[in-house]
Amino acid sequence: MFDNFFKNWNRKKLKDKNYDFLFHEPNVNEYICLDCETSGLNPRKDEILSIGAVHIKDNKILMRKTFNIFLKPSNKIDAESIKIHHIRAIDLENGMDPKDAILQLLEFIGPRPIVGYYIKFDVAIISKYTKKFIGIKLPNETIEVSSMYYKTRKKSSDYEFIDLKFDTILKNLNIPALGKHDALNDAIMTSMMFLKLKDLTPAKTTFYTS
Repeated sequence: MFDNFFKNWNRKKLKDKNYDFLFHEPNVNEYICLDCETSGLNPRKDEILSIGAVHIKDNKILMRKTFNIFLKPSNKIDAESIKIHHIRAIDLENGMDPKDAILQLLEFIGPRPIVGYYIKFDVAIISKYTKKFIGIKLPNETIEVSSMYYKTRKKSSDYEFIDLKFDTILKNLNIPALGKHDALNDAIMTSMMFLKLKDLTPAKTTFYTS
């Protein structure tokens, strides 16, 4: 009930009705898996540098339907952050204007649930842009693969530590590691995690409102 209230409240704040499709009912068994490379870990002050996303339909990753773009930042990239995301200033010289990039992303996502690894962060930083451009936070439901993975681990006690690092999940699910710090590669690997975990985790427990 609260989710419906929040969704309707968010919908009323939409400044551009061309994006009302974000609130439509999604097609069954369709998802978007995405990943953002950013200038830092603070959604309020940091910027998106690149976005990678793939369309999942009927338990298949549609590699012909991928989304992979660089965004032109408003500030100079911090040298320390380059060590983490490996994106240099030269890589962003032909980056897309943030507004154009985000609006294209919304067209790609549609009303589908969004899958990701620590997806709350990605949704929070994308929402900073969508709030500015169309007046609302990203309204899509989200699915967190680390939570799905956690539910599949058998614990000997409530105090047992479960390693939720990305590389650990990849290894334990026997998923090949692609190039790291690449938004599209990360989205593809996360998609493979999701599809392996999907049959092991009851669907009703994997959805979380953003």
